Amino acid sequence: MSEEDLMLRVEAVLMTADRPLGERRIATILELDDDTPNDGGGAVRRVRDAVEGLNESYEATGRSFRIERVAGGLQVMTLPTYTEDIARLRGARQQWRLSQAAMETLAIIAYRQPILRADLEAIRGVSCGEVLRGLHERRLVKIAGRAEELGRPILYGTTREFLETFGLASLEDLPQSKELRPKPAKKTASPEPSAPEAAATDSPPADRPSETVEAPADS
Repeated sequence: MSEEDLMLRVEAVLMTADRPLGERRIATILELDDDTPNDGGGAVRRVRDAVEGLNESYEATGRSFRIERVAGGLQVMTLPTYTEDIARLRGARQQWRLSQAAMETLAIIAYRQPILRADLEAIRGVSCGEVLRGLHERRLVKIAGRAEELGRPILYGTTREFLETFGLASLEDLPQSKELRPKPAKKTASPEPSAPEAAATDSPPADRPSETVEAPADS
């Protein structure tokens, strides 16, 4: 099989797939392992080279999409320039339909996972039961385990669908957490103490004058 034929076959598979596919999975679908049984991983390398060749071709011809790494696999993605056009076609992207409360909850889980519901609610200051249920139904949030403490409460984390929805290869691609923290409030100078207060604070108490007792006059 020529490299050009391989590029076309890889393109056909990725164009048809409804979720990201890893290089090894693509190699298996295309039966590349049978072509190179003793190449020591050469099939994966051939797929990777084919993807690089396709992306170079897309860029050279001004195509509106690229093959990107998403959620640990490869997927055909349109360029950000055409986001509004795709949004109008599909109505609205899933993350746009999330409420403000859901977006806040999802962001906290993404950065603090695995996280307890109690800790999540302590950060938001409100109950998150209904929001968590909705995110779980959308498969954006999952049960990541149970905490090793009294009652073994549930820990929450994000899912593979979360990465796919937001176009992330991994959680390492999240914006730096410092970008999401509120700016620290400016320090204001404490008021100067009033004169009596300053005197009471800074000056030691004056010694009390000793009492003198007059001797009785001689009679």
